[in-house]
Amino acid sequence: MRGGETWPAPVSEIREAASGPSPAPRVYHSCMTRFSANASYEIARASGRCAVTGRPIEPGTPYMATLCEREGEEGFDRLDFSIEAWERGDRPPRLFSSWRTTMPEPSRKSRPFVDDEVLLNLFHRLADDEQPQRIAYRFVIALILLRKRLLRHDSTQREGERVVWLMRLKGDDLQTPAIEVLDPRLSTDQVREVSDQLGEVLRGEL
Repeated sequence: MRGGETWPAPVSEIREAASGPSPAPRVYHSCMTRFSANASYEIARASGRCAVTGRPIEPGTPYMATLCEREGEEGFDRLDFSIEAWERGDRPPRLFSSWRTTMPEPSRKSRPFVDDEVLLNLFHRLADDEQPQRIAYRFVIALILLRKRLLRHDSTQREGERVVWLMRLKGDDLQTPAIEVLDPRLSTDQVREVSDQLGEVLRGEL
């Protein structure tokens, strides 16, 4: 993780510039927030507790953060695990992504954000998902990667009401196939809501 790096915002300005806009069942402990963008999107933010034991993860302590798919739903649960529990082999059902991080100090003004590898992993993992909410997540992550100059916007294709951004990773040449990113046509306010929610979840701010 890059020291001092915080959540990049506002990504809505980037969008406008580019386009003209299974283990045995357990009880896990999480804290959920809710937001909507024409539909209710659900994603849980960090609870500050180990999902296995329920004990608080103290500031300055390394731990494993995870995003887990909700059964039969499009949202995600954010579940955190102590290093001890993780190394013991405890894993949540429907694990989608995981990364190692450190619980921030409460007095710290800016919270460290996940590193670029975690963002890119989530971006690629969501590539083939056709669920509307996850298309929105991927689009906003693409905007963040664009702002961080890890992606570049080459062109936009329009087929009726379908709008697709053609993008390439940093360092890719024109011979590399472009990455297609479906634009879910979120409003500026909706992009901001999704961005803020992802920021809370991935940054681990309590």
